[in-house]
Amino acid sequence: MSKTIPVDKEEDNEARARALQSLLIEKEMLSTDAIDAIISKFEDDIGPMNGAEVVARAWTDNEFKKELINDSTAAINAEFGHTGMESVDVEVYENTPDVHNVVICTLCSCFAWPLLGLPPTWFKSGPYRAQMIKHPRKTLREDFEVDLDEDVEIRVWDQSAEVRYMILPQRPKGTEGMDESELAELVTRDSMIGVERIGDKHADELK
Repeated sequence: MSKTIPVDKEEDNEARARALQSLLIEKEMLSTDAIDAIISKFEDDIGPMNGAEVVARAWTDNEFKKELINDSTAAINAEFGHTGMESVDVEVYENTPDVHNVVICTLCSCFAWPLLGLPPTWFKSGPYRAQMIKHPRKTLREDFEVDLDEDVEIRVWDQSAEVRYMILPQRPKGTEGMDESELAELVTRDSMIGVERIGDKHADELK
């Protein structure tokens, strides 16, 4: 009787992707240069900068912020056109002194890549997905050094194929007088995932 060996779905999907990539290159339907160019674009050019621009606008424009929270996809598309994903909605949730939001994807590794760039390796890992949904306060404290008071409510948003989430972090201290471009430079990818709380920091710590 043969023994069934469990296969990690994520590792299986990655293996399939590598096999497909090799086949397309072999058939000369895709080149390694093209793949490298796409990865470079999202790692270096886009990265989290699209999302950072959205955050900076919300910090400086209360009307846009209201529209962003009320209908994130429409607000972002109207002002920036950054969502870039057909049939997928983007929802933005605001961190406040009393509420902290964090994003995960328990099913796979869905990510708001047009806004945040490529997902970090840890975001796709099993331990992050499992622990953040079960023990968010402990995971934030031990893995990301985000130590929240017990009276701060934590809301965990689990992404799907239809919906992507982005967090609107609190504005850092010492940013009065900064324009949008200066503010955008302070916004980190991790703060828009919810594993960094830049609102508790001074601008000088983020430069």
